[in-house]
Amino acid sequence: MAQGSSRTTAFSIRPGLDGKHRVAAAELFWAAFAGKLGRLMRPDHKAVAFLVRVIDPSHAFSAVSDNGELLGVAGFKTRNGTFVGGGLRDLAAVYGWIGALWRGVLLELLERKVEPGLLLMDGIFVHETARGLGVGSALLDTIHDEAKRRGLSGVKLDVIDTNPRAQALYERKGYRPVSVSQTGPFRWLFGFRAATTMVRPTDAGVRT
Repeated sequence: MAQGSSRTTAFSIRPGLDGKHRVAAAELFWAAFAGKLGRLMRPDHKAVAFLVRVIDPSHAFSAVSDNGELLGVAGFKTRNGTFVGGGLRDLAAVYGWIGALWRGVLLELLERKVEPGLLLMDGIFVHETARGLGVGSALLDTIHDEAKRRGLSGVKLDVIDTNPRAQALYERKGYRPVSVSQTGPFRWLFGFRAATTMVRPTDAGVRT
C-alpha cells in the first residue's frame, strides 16, 4: 500500500480496473489527453462514450483511495491487447461510418507498435485532486515491476512536447530519451509539434 500526503488517505495500486470505475477512467483519460486528441475525437461526450466502449481493464493498473475513489490509471500495450484499443466498428458505433473512416485513418498515425523486449505504456493519468501525492510515481513503479515480472528489458513510453512536467517525472523515475518524432503538417490536428520516446531499463537504478 502506498501512502498519500496529509491531503488524502492512503491509496493502493491494483491490477486491472474495477467495473464501477470504467466511466471514471474514461473521463480521466479524456481530461488528460483531450489536448492531444481533441480535434480528432470531439465532441467530448462522444469521445468518452468511445473510451468506455473500448477500454480493456486487463491491460491496466489502477490507483484507488481507501474510500474507493479512482485516483489514476496506467495502461499498457502488449501483443495480446492494449488498454485503449478499438477498431472501425467501435468508432462507427459512436461517430457513424463517415466519422469512423476519417478518424480511423488519422488515429493510425498515432499508433505505436510493440517492440520485442519492451512493455509499451498506453497512457498514464491521475485525477487532478490527487496530483502531487505520489500516485503517478507509484503507477510508474508498478508498470516497471510488471515489465520485470514478464522478463522484459524495459518500459517504453512517448511524451509530447506540450507536457514538460510529465517528462520531468519520467526522467526522475529513470526514463531516458531515445528518439524524437515530429508531427509535421499534422501539428494543427494533434495539438503538439513533437513526441519524445523514452525508455526505462528494468535493471536500472531509480532516483527518488
